[in-house]
Amino acid sequence: MARDTVTLRDVADAAGVSIATASRALTGKNRVSKATTAHVSRVAERLGYRVNVFGRALREGTDGAVGVIVPVISNPFYGQLVHSLEEQLREHSLELIIADSHGDVARERERLRMLVQRRVEGIVIVPSDASASLDAVAEAADDVPLVQLDRRVEEAPTDFVGVDNERGIALLVNHLGERGATEIVLVASDDTTSAGRERRAAFDREIARRGLPVLEPILDRFTLEFGLSAAGTIARSRPLPDAIVAGDDLIATGLITGLKRHGVVVPRDVMVTGFDGTMLADICDPALTTVVQPFDQIAAEAVRALLRRTKQRDAPAIYSRLAPALRESMSTARPLAPPDTPAPAGDDAQAS
Repeated sequence: MARDTVTLRDVADAAGVSIATASRALTGKNRVSKATTAHVSRVAERLGYRVNVFGRALREGTDGAVGVIVPVISNPFYGQLVHSLEEQLREHSLELIIADSHGDVARERERLRMLVQRRVEGIVIVPSDASASLDAVAEAADDVPLVQLDRRVEEAPTDFVGVDNERGIALLVNHLGERGATEIVLVASDDTTSAGRERRAAFDREIARRGLPVLEPILDRFTLEFGLSAAGTIARSRPLPDAIVAGDDLIATGLITGLKRHGVVVPRDVMVTGFDGTMLADICDPALTTVVQPFDQIAAEAVRALLRRTKQRDAPAIYSRLAPALRESMSTARPLAPPDTPAPAGDDAQAS
């Protein structure tokens, strides 16, 4: 009998007791002898039945635990996302167990297995790799309810909640275009993550749609160090572009710092934008124009998806994209591009 199909009724029938007795034995309730408790527990273990503590937590207000795995907890984006998740879980009397995969697929697999072995009631994961994370994510999803957050493995048939990357990039490119930028370079993550893939594809579409020159992107990882390195590459390759779209606030912070070291002033010499809306946007100098993710809404949607999955394990997967918002600041504070006006014509124009 497959583990996920074993019900409390199956355990009760195999143990020769009522469903009520089986439930009391497996949940530690009173009025059940030690011998009966031991007998029912052995039968449940043999059948592969696992008590749904999560469901009991919802019914009785007791504590459950949800595991959250992120690639780099030191990234302010994930710190803010975890904070929002914790607040949402507390509203359901649920605790959060945080694990850091360090962006490494092998460590990610270890963290997933650890959480499954600890019998957490659900897992929320930001996958490290859009392809290589597939086996570990799918394996864990077979054991416990699992929601992919922010990034996803497309082939994994799980619930997903994230931001609308295409809309976010469109907001940025439109904003820069309004400020007269025609040469815009993308400095972002490579194709390792779904977020990197989606933001690059969205950028390419926006540039093509507007008929702007196609500049070679600079791609690596979502890190401050990469932003610093990319700044040197851009500063040495004169002439400068009009603007830089960074893949996230961390890269943008590195870019602004690195450009300043090379004597390039933002936004006078080049405009820079970020993506995420973290605290970094405020502490940058100049403050960063960025796309702000709706952290609380994303967290609430992820928890709702997880709760739904605990009740309906076979329900169709949820695929949810939430709209971001543009926050303008000093890193793009150039005057707006003047509207197109007809050129003066002939004597009448001179006379006027």
